[in-house]
Amino acid sequence: MMTNLFSIFDPSTNIFNLSINWISTIIGIMFIPYTFWLIPNRSLLLWKFILNNLHKEFKTLLKNNYFNGSTMIFISMFSFVLFNNFLGLFPYIFTSTSHLTLSLSISLPLWLSFMIYGWINNSQHMFIHMIPQGTPNILMPFMVLIETISNIIRPGTLAVRLTANMIAGHLLMTLLSSTGINMPNYLIIFLMMIQILLLILESAVAVIQSYVIAILSTLYSSEVN
Repeated sequence: MMTNLFSIFDPSTNIFNLSINWISTIIGIMFIPYTFWLIPNRSLLLWKFILNNLHKEFKTLLKNNYFNGSTMIFISMFSFVLFNNFLGLFPYIFTSTSHLTLSLSISLPLWLSFMIYGWINNSQHMFIHMIPQGTPNILMPFMVLIETISNIIRPGTLAVRLTANMIAGHLLMTLLSSTGINMPNYLIIFLMMIQILLLILESAVAVIQSYVIAILSTLYSSEVN
């Protein structure tokens, strides 16, 4: 019995006192070599079609900041987050993206690298970006303060957005499933239908959140130059 509703997110699975929860985050690496020797099938062609479209979209967003291979950073991040989001929908598999440990580990290094590169190479542009065009002189100090705060909290908002969305759906499914014990038999089928609909919704959320974190990271990097 759960002592706390949030205990479903506790990394408590272990074998021989060795924590194996976070191993799920690197299982996707095992599937990478398959693309080099498997005969192309429909699922592989669909995945390549998605990645090609993402590459074109990221290339458009980067504009003048585009370098050969620069979109691969954001495509890799999209693939990594998407894989872990979907993996968390399976029973008895630890949802790593529902923890700030992982989401902050993705967003914070990216943001720091953008900031360091921007302030070293384009410090004048970074100062200009703090004051929007047409701002009255009296409001300039406040705009600098607001822009600075909004810039500092960017990695936190990226991480919290991903974590909160993954936690919310899982909590709702857990709450509904825990009520099934006390429900009469004729309502169990209705509850199962709701759970299936929620699972479909969670699958859509898994795709949307991985796309959002990749797009926002691309937009933040395009503001550096």
